[in-house]
Amino acid sequence: MTQPDPFSAIADPNRRFLLEELRRAPRTVNELSEGLPISRPAVSQHLKALLDSNLVSVKAEGTRRIYAINAKGFDRLNLWLDQFWS
Repeated sequence: MTQPDPFSAIADPNRRFLLEELRRAPRTVNELSEGLPISRPAVSQHLKALLDSNLVSVKAEGTRRIYAINAKGFDRLNLWLDQFWS
């Protein structure tokens, strides 16, 4: 099974917003949904796309799920973008 394309994952402005928020600090779905004009289930769907693309990680703390940036997941994006600056 191939991993979803991270470029497709970041094409959506809501997902880019989520990544920008997670860059500042790990957060829960509830915390992330406060800054978006979409529902919590929609935020969860966007986070799943970012998880599937390996751009974010999630860990359980009790009943909460904490999302964070997965820096290693950005390697593929960085390698492709770096070719333009060399």
